[in-house]
Amino acid sequence: MKFVSLISSGIDSPVATYLLSKKTENMLLVHGDDRPFTDDRELENFISIARHLKKKISGSVKTFIVPHGNALSSYKKNCANRFTCVFCKRMLVRYAEKIAERENAVAIIMGDSLGQVASQTLQNLRVVEQAVSLPILRPLIGLDKEDVIRIAKNIGTYDISVLPSDGCTAVPSKPATRARLEDVLTEEKKIDVNKIVDQAIKNAELISF
Repeated sequence: MKFVSLISSGIDSPVATYLLSKKTENMLLVHGDDRPFTDDRELENFISIARHLKKKISGSVKTFIVPHGNALSSYKKNCANRFTCVFCKRMLVRYAEKIAERENAVAIIMGDSLGQVASQTLQNLRVVEQAVSLPILRPLIGLDKEDVIRIAKNIGTYDISVLPSDGCTAVPSKPATRARLEDVLTEEKKIDVNKIVDQAIKNAELISF
């Protein structure tokens, strides 16, 4: 069995990846490169996390970096910005599903915990997962932040996750917390989602350690 894990340089998704690595022999790490909405340090921090997780995970690990900045730019230029965080997650799961299809993976892992930030309210989580047909596994869904931090420290990813980098500047000042699927779909019709996804996957980079 093979899983695709959507993983950032933050605290949560490396923990989610580690927890579910015990349930699979093959893990595919997929990172959305948000530049120019983040800086080079964010990508460098992710690479450090991926390198560390490869040592901690017993099965095989492949790591992909998918350019995501073009998707964010297109959305912010043409669509209602309050849905940016939901759109961002919907695009990330689409990348993950494309790679899963190519690599014969059966599920997507995400580091969401319920209600933590705007994109992780129950309603928004539902809108995100309807972008794909693969099951999405969320092992942190009921954990408190303190629980996640404790695990991150135990597995050695916490100190990397808190290294300095610029936050994502694509985040709107007032993100939607209760997005409706029909509204998000209306906004997505203003851009060529399939073309953006295909181009991002075409330019995805497989990195080796």
